[in-house]
Formats: sequence, structure tokens, C-alpha cells
Amino acid sequence: MSQPRKPPAPIKTPCIQVCVVDGESGLCLGCHRTLAEVAAWARFSEAERERIMAELPSRRGRIRPEKLGLFG
Repeated sequence: MSQPRKPPAPIKTPCIQVCVVDGESGLCLGCHRTLAEVAAWARFSEAERERIMAELPSRRGRIRPEKLGLFG
């Protein structure tokens, strides 16, 4: 009898389910990723995802504060 297959490990994501892209910065107001990054997230390697996630806090400064305030 073969072993049952384990489900794949969940992919870490910065998504907070506030999916609104700021036209000025090109970043999602929720997670601060670009549309291209959001679309390709599942195809990125773990190392690529970790690199992007490390950049996200500094990207927040590219979005005008009044826009960020719309979503808490």
C-alpha cells in the first residue's frame, strides 16, 4: 500500500485581502506588491517570495499616506 500524499505546504503571502492597486505608485494598497508580483506569486521560488516580502515595508513610503489611511 502506498503512503497517502501530503498536501502541498501553503505559500506564504503578504496579502491582507485589500486588493486595490494605486495608479500612482503601481502598488497594491494592501500588500504593497505590484500587479505582476501578485499574478506570478505562486510561480516564484520561496527565495524570490522572501526577497520581495523583505522589500515590502520600504515600499509603503511610495504610497501617499492619505491613500493608506483609507484601509486602516
